[in-house]
Amino acid sequence: MAFLSLPDVKYRETFLAGLAEYHREDRHLDMSRSMIASDFPGFVRGLMARANGSRLPRGWVPSIELWLIDGDEYVGTSHIRTQLNEQLRRYGGNIGYEIRPSRRRQGFGMEILRLTLLWAGTLGMERALVTCNRTNTGSRKIIEANGGVFEGEDPVNMGSGVILERRYWITIPAKAGEQPE
Repeated sequence: MAFLSLPDVKYRETFLAGLAEYHREDRHLDMSRSMIASDFPGFVRGLMARANGSRLPRGWVPSIELWLIDGDEYVGTSHIRTQLNEQLRRYGGNIGYEIRPSRRRQGFGMEILRLTLLWAGTLGMERALVTCNRTNTGSRKIIEANGGVFEGEDPVNMGSGVILERRYWITIPAKAGEQPE
């Protein structure tokens, strides 16, 4: 059964394997696999520091990173941002998530968002903004299945072109005050 974990050095090998998969899709190219591998404990400490707002790039808000683990394998990442800036209101929202390519279409997208919403409830959040690209049908279905109510969409300049980003609000489930399993 899959569960959420704070980043942990014990998932080093499977996280690095997942990062290699993202790189093959030309994603997360700003994250050097060799540099992360050379100081994985430091990498994990850096991720944890973002949760309390230290060591943040200018314009960023604190973000809790969570890893979806199945057995002892890293499957995906979610982020919870309890604050929104203007950019996040248009692209990114309170919650973002991704599943490594080899584990997609196995129900993990639905599970990571469900568990992340529960975790957000433990932080006192009552609702969350979740966004996705208009062309990302899988993510749209996951958001809607988790209670997402469509608010609208806006063009967002991604540097490589303009995308239409859909915004959904999700009410955090009442039982979310309990620590998720």
